[in-house]
Amino acid sequence: MTGLLAGKRLLITGVLTETSIAFHVARLAQQEGARIVLTSFGRATSITRSMAERLPQPPQVLRLDVTDEADLAGLAEAVRAELGGLDGILHSVAFAPRTALGGAFLDTSWSDAATALEISAYSLKSLVTSCLPVMSEGASVVGLDYDAGQAWPGYDWMGVSKAALEAVTRYLALYLGTRRIRVNLVAAGFVRTMAARSIPGSQRLEDIWSTRPPLPWDVHDPAPAARACVALLSDWLPMTTGEVLHVDGGLHAVVT
Repeated sequence: MTGLLAGKRLLITGVLTETSIAFHVARLAQQEGARIVLTSFGRATSITRSMAERLPQPPQVLRLDVTDEADLAGLAEAVRAELGGLDGILHSVAFAPRTALGGAFLDTSWSDAATALEISAYSLKSLVTSCLPVMSEGASVVGLDYDAGQAWPGYDWMGVSKAALEAVTRYLALYLGTRRIRVNLVAAGFVRTMAARSIPGSQRLEDIWSTRPPLPWDVHDPAPAARACVALLSDWLPMTTGEVLHVDGGLHAVVT
């Protein structure tokens, strides 16, 4: 078997539509030689299973609600049964109540803000620690980010959650380095995924990304971010951890 991820065993979360970055990571990972499992739960499971059938080799879909202690406790054994072990994880899990988005920042309750933070940031720690018993030395964890270095209109408590996600990544990198486990994020530019379209006022974000990056940015193309994820999941960046890799056409680096 050849390919950038030949022989790798990966767990991929967040596959819900063909437009999602996670779906493109799953497809490209298989094309590069990886064996994968997906996760989902509740009403989304049937959607994820449908998406799994559209991959080159339809993988198993494991139940995982990142807020459910029973699901987290059983995840390692479920992975072991399917793959034998784990060489990489893609964290593509995020959610905020509508009351925490769309300009309602000042009025958002702690309960709704806490939901966003738990699912979108703390879940990275929960997912990784649950999988540690089956993770190999040299494994790679990659999460999907959205540049938290500035405030984006309407992004509100999801933006705060992404800032927390970046901090969680750095601390995981610190504490997992002795196991040679790398933890990094890919900060993708705006892509018209289902999650992005659910943000009130997302058209304003789309307009920003359609006109301002120094490299032309296609809001309909998740492939550049997916390729970056696959590169980080491979062995080609063995000494990179705690990093936020921007795949955004360079917008984060310039004033326009």
